[in-house]
Amino acid sequence: MYKSKARVKVRYAETDKMGIVYHANYYTWFEIGRGEYILKAGMTYKDVEDMGIMMPLVETYCKYIEGAKYDDDIIIETFIKELSPVKVIFNYNVIREEDNKLLANGYTSQVFINNDFKIINLKRSYPDVWEKLYSLYIDK
Repeated sequence: MYKSKARVKVRYAETDKMGIVYHANYYTWFEIGRGEYILKAGMTYKDVEDMGIMMPLVETYCKYIEGAKYDDDIIIETFIKELSPVKVIFNYNVIREEDNKLLANGYTSQVFINNDFKIINLKRSYPDVWEKLYSLYIDK
């Protein structure tokens, strides 16, 4: 299974009064991770949406293990945990680069829909997009 690695540096604006990253920012980092992952499939998130494929979140989860702090270099490791023709579950590991410490992990569950907000079978409706994602999912 392919794992993408996106890097971010914690900005001061992402921290709270305690000096650690505010919890909602992890979901922004998850989005960065998804974007990097999809790039490996040879397309951008915008390309996917321009084709008429949308991927709304239907479930999210994040377990916070240790807080990231201002100026930390962070790696967002992203991989597909589950892929079906109608749904994808991305998993994320948020790692502090300096000591390889796992700071948080989580997932997002998303369905494939069209511009009319109807669930689509990606494998049948967009076989080339399906194949690109599936090849990364099964990559050993």
